[in-house]
Amino acid sequence: MYDNKGCDLIDYEDSDFNTIMASDISFTGKIHFTKPFMIRGKVNGTISAESDLVVDEGAVVNANISAERVLVRGTVKGNVNGHDLVFVTSSGSITGDITSRQVVLEPGSIFSGRCAMVKENEA
Repeated sequence: MYDNKGCDLIDYEDSDFNTIMASDISFTGKIHFTKPFMIRGKVNGTISAESDLVVDEGAVVNANISAERVLVRGTVKGNVNGHDLVFVTSSGSITGDITSRQVVLEPGSIFSGRCAMVKENEA
């Protein structure tokens, strides 16, 4: 079983994020960011990042995602590439393929797709 104690991505506070997309916002297009980003609304398109991404509970993302670490508490439809970590909580779901060095699926999470665990320089 994965011990998530001490994982700052799991134990986050709103102040840890440079940008929080509120639940009343819908966005279609490409999002690129370099600092921690949280989605609480709806996104359709593509997400690429040089930092961490949190898809919060209630968020709906229809996009391919590439980020350093990805925490999914909401719904993602698309492929997810977490260079270091993809973590899906019990409230989260991913429909699409996952590629990462580390993948954690909590009991109760939903995942439909393929999973590829890769070495550090391949993610």
